[in-house]
Amino acid sequence: MNNIKRVPLAEKMRPKTFEDFVGQEHIVGENTLLYRAIKYGTLGSCIFYGPPGTGKTTLANIIANTLKANYVKINAVTSGVGDAKAIIERARSDKAMFGNDTFLILDECHRWNKAQSDCVLEAIEDGSIFFIGTTTENPYTSMTRAIVSRCRIFEFKSITSKDIKKALVRALNDKENGLGNMPVVCSEEALDYLSFACGGDLRNSLNSLELAVMTSPIEKDKKIHLTLEVAQQSTDRKVLSLDENMYYDFLSAFCKSLRGSDVEGALYYSQRLIKAGCDPMIIARRLVAHSSEDVGMADSNALLLSTSAMYALEKMGQPEGLIPLSHAIIYVCEAEKSNSVINAMHLAGEDAEKNTDNKVPNHLKNHPSTNSDGHGNYKYPHDYGGYVKQQYLPDSLKDRIYYKPSKNGKEKNLIRKKFKGEI
Repeated sequence: MNNIKRVPLAEKMRPKTFEDFVGQEHIVGENTLLYRAIKYGTLGSCIFYGPPGTGKTTLANIIANTLKANYVKINAVTSGVGDAKAIIERARSDKAMFGNDTFLILDECHRWNKAQSDCVLEAIEDGSIFFIGTTTENPYTSMTRAIVSRCRIFEFKSITSKDIKKALVRALNDKENGLGNMPVVCSEEALDYLSFACGGDLRNSLNSLELAVMTSPIEKDKKIHLTLEVAQQSTDRKVLSLDENMYYDFLSAFCKSLRGSDVEGALYYSQRLIKAGCDPMIIARRLVAHSSEDVGMADSNALLLSTSAMYALEKMGQPEGLIPLSHAIIYVCEAEKSNSVINAMHLAGEDAEKNTDNKVPNHLKNHPSTNSDGHGNYKYPHDYGGYVKQQYLPDSLKDRIYYKPSKNGKEKNLIRKKFKGEI
């Protein structure tokens, strides 16, 4: 019996240098913060979070190797306080005797509880270890504040199809770690499909490529031919007529159907995407965004229902979670529409960028008051029945109006004090 453990292609092709690392240019591109910190050896503790297969653990390993430091990799699911204390003790000993830094790389770091997190705080603060946590969850909501406050947070994005294709081609040609010693002929259509169909997850794409090669016979010409059909059968997605261009077209049509109040169009395009293997959470996130962008103050319940549907989908999964998602889609379509929220946001954003030298009015500043009323020149609205006229914007913007209610839905009943000349 062959007891040799087979190593997945994705693991064998895991990049070991920055030159081989693909994607995340906003994090590791030249002159980025992380790039400079590594270059000058000033990198402190940090947390990498983002979707699966985007290179979080790989980058952590590359960093430790590049800085020529000791590193210990553990998983939060299987490790405990005892493991962490042993690593810290060893790290302190190595630093005292040899001057070597130690990186503690913790996968699934959001799984650590408060007791586990607290046991490494002192070591992080005094530099005994450098902590790099990797997680698919948002650390601001899934991890203890004490750890997060001591780490620099870097958000990873889904890898583009173009970058994934480069990695697949490299795997096909690599004779040492990849499939270069096998007589594989991969069509361009198959490569494009594998690059796109796995949703920005490089690990999934490489594993699908490996499955396609290993399950395809050698033909009469002594070659293994990977066609589009073979590639489709090797992914965990249903095979429907949806390439990358069509994906973005359908997603655009879904969004425009929401804005155009067309229930049938929005439901159809959402189902078309889901049946083709699109993650329903992508649709849910777009729905939440459009609840504010296109419905906004005309019916604020749209935002509440959409976020509730997204939560239900996350907790229930498919197929049950698709019911509240469809419920929310119908509501957003049927709701009165207003784009006043996004217009107000853009106007305020433009002023924020153009007026960086503006000062906060004195009566709004966070400094002790010398007035007998305890509020200084600031007028406490509750002392005046809940509202009192006073200036809030800087002097140069004091007359600016960003939010202008539309005449649609509940928003038409809003009577802003600024429009009445009360401010």
